[in-house]
Amino acid sequence: MSTIKGMSGEPTQEFIADVFDRNCPSRHTMEVVAGKWGTLALVALREGTFRFNALRRKVDGVSEKMLAQTLQALERDGLVLREAQKTIPPHVEYSLTSLGARVADRLFALIEVLEDSFSDVQAARARYEESHPLG
Repeated sequence: MSTIKGMSGEPTQEFIADVFDRNCPSRHTMEVVAGKWGTLALVALREGTFRFNALRRKVDGVSEKMLAQTLQALERDGLVLREAQKTIPPHVEYSLTSLGARVADRLFALIEVLEDSFSDVQAARARYEESHPLG
């Protein structure tokens, strides 16, 4: 928090996010979004609305517990919308909020760069292994 002058000239408290500050709450949001499961869940949801089990199948390898925790954190931070239909059995769907869509688009661009450049990554790994032998 920093004190700045508002439009009236009076001092006001305005929060300025700084993920490099270890005490800034924006860092937790970045950790959730940039973590493996957060990134994959957000990018998967770019395709549309998913029920929990369908999203779990899409994000191959995520446990039920980890996906539930990730979706809850993304919902809490305003990136994912959880809608529970009043049916029997209950029907819960997840989709992106407008903020979530903006973040997911940027994450998708990162994934595209990584996938398109993976031959470069493999070559770099091979060079590294040659110059850093085990043992």
